[in-house]
Amino acid sequence: MTEKVKVKDYMTREVDYLSYNLTVKEAIEILLKSKHQNFPVTRNSNLVGVITAKDLLRNYNTPDKPIKDITRRRLIVARPDLNLDDAARIMFRNGLKKLPVIDEKGRLIGIITNTDILRSHIERATPRKVDMVKNLLESEYGIRVTVKKYPIPIDKLHPTQDRIYADELEGREYELKKGLAEPLIVIKKRNYYVLVDGHHRAVAALNLGIDELAAHVLEMDRDVELGMEKSAREKNLITLRDIKIMDYTQHPLVEITTKLIRRRHLQ
Repeated sequence: MTEKVKVKDYMTREVDYLSYNLTVKEAIEILLKSKHQNFPVTRNSNLVGVITAKDLLRNYNTPDKPIKDITRRRLIVARPDLNLDDAARIMFRNGLKKLPVIDEKGRLIGIITNTDILRSHIERATPRKVDMVKNLLESEYGIRVTVKKYPIPIDKLHPTQDRIYADELEGREYELKKGLAEPLIVIKKRNYYVLVDGHHRAVAALNLGIDELAAHVLEMDRDVELGMEKSAREKNLITLRDIKIMDYTQHPLVEITTKLIRRRHLQ
């Protein structure tokens, strides 16, 4: 049975918080320098409540008031061993975007967000693809394949797909900026990696100046010439810069959708 993923596996451990003895003025100054709309409030590392930007702005005219006087004391929290799916249900049912995570002594040790949960689902979907590629390699070439996961340098990737689409590339760049990128799937060769899945992500990383990406790496027990490598060479595909970026209107799904719309219009 697959072990269930816990909150502690995906929570952010470095949490921005406010000390309960700060004044409204001091808290607003911190708020203006941050990207957050609310903060956990702590006393001696223990979580005592939460305060929002609205709470602070409502008290703008009383800058010396301690924030402990306006801190919301009733809040929903998570424990690190809570199943991540259960945390997602709690957040959904209560309309929450994040949950503070506390230990058995009530100390703030992390925070779990909608983004963290989305990232977990993306990463958990990838192993099914990896198993499919692994089984295909072993049956096709009579080799044994070991799967590992670690970051790989972008400049060591050899692509096998000669074109990608601009709209999807934009989406992958957005995901990378948000930390939501699904790991690549690559096959390790002697001095490089054959890119099997994740061409849009790899080019997005190149465009953003990202040097490494997480990857599921398939390591073969002996070197063989892969059919996908031969096809790539025939297309003069050596580096990521050799991949053509197609306008979104040339995406095959756009063409199919257009045909369907026209067909329905003519009926």
